[in-house]
Amino acid sequence: MKTSISNAWAIVTNRWRCARGLLPLCLVWVVMIPVAASAAERPSSRQPVMPNAAIDQLLHDYQGDVPGASLLVLQDGVPLVARGMGKSDLETGTAAGPQTNYRLASVSKQFTAAAILLLLQDGKLTLDDPARRWLPLLPPETGAITLRHLLTHTSGLIDYEDLMVEPYTGQIHDAGVLALLAQEHRLYFAPGTAYRYSNSAYALLSLIVERASGMDYPGFLQARIFQPLGMTHTLAFVDGAAAVPQRAFGYSWADGHWQRTDQSSTSAVLGDGGIYSNIDDLAKWDAALYDDRLLTSASRALAFGPHAEVTGEGYQARYGFGWRMTGDTQWHSGETIGFRNVIVRWPARHLSVVLLTNRNDSEPYKTALAIGALFQQP
Repeated sequence: MKTSISNAWAIVTNRWRCARGLLPLCLVWVVMIPVAASAAERPSSRQPVMPNAAIDQLLHDYQGDVPGASLLVLQDGVPLVARGMGKSDLETGTAAGPQTNYRLASVSKQFTAAAILLLLQDGKLTLDDPARRWLPLLPPETGAITLRHLLTHTSGLIDYEDLMVEPYTGQIHDAGVLALLAQEHRLYFAPGTAYRYSNSAYALLSLIVERASGMDYPGFLQARIFQPLGMTHTLAFVDGAAAVPQRAFGYSWADGHWQRTDQSSTSAVLGDGGIYSNIDDLAKWDAALYDDRLLTSASRALAFGPHAEVTGEGYQARYGFGWRMTGDTQWHSGETIGFRNVIVRWPARHLSVVLLTNRNDSEPYKTALAIGALFQQP
């Protein structure tokens, strides 16, 4: 029988304690609560415990009647922590939980990159294909740009947000990004000579997925990634199509209170940040990154390869295909109006931390690192 993370995390937490020799705690949990209180009065420094108090302190700002968060800590495929806090919808008072779906923002890029790698495995394209092979509307100045450049933010493409004339009416889509770039006859730098984070590149990659596969981008992700992995609540959100189940709405602090800021003029672009998911589903995604069930070992090596040195972002890292690498971690954050998210993986330890939030402040990357450190203490 399969047990979801949201139903099983407390049981697994106790199992985690047992696995580390905490038999007294295991018995207390099964027998009666007063004994646990007595044990708490006589703590032993030799008995490690789940760092729930430390986690609560790190996530204090997300608790209560405020925009919230969902946290997942996985080790060896086991959910040590899977919980929500705060609210996913302030207007209805809905609590955030393990199955709350958040807009992933740039965490979506790893799925766009995976789609390209699947098409590479299918023999439908190569990483050294010129982008103009698939998108001939691009101007001649982009002729040297390859798919590899798009994946690693080394294309030199102008950021489409800098090309949108304000005030922009309605929402721009991936095809609209291509239309803007088709009229732009300059690059930031020659392709392959520098790094500059590029939402434009990943919007174009989603269109290349469509051209190479013959399917629309949301349908390809569903057929080739989400359905095979059992990610039943994950989708590339298209307004007017399938609704987002258990949806979190985004908020920003302004004028002394939280205001709903769920959508912007760029929120309909899919390839760079348009996927919604929850920690239940992302646990399945994380598991698939350890074996060949989706991507071959060669494709995973490409995804996590240190292809480009990250510059201009305030930290040391190298960029793969939809992932950053820093030290022994693989990670990516995502920020958009009303949402801040991060996935951090320590693959050598089989440890992952996922922190999804529906608010426009409190960068979660350092918080996720601090939570991960709690589970790496000797």
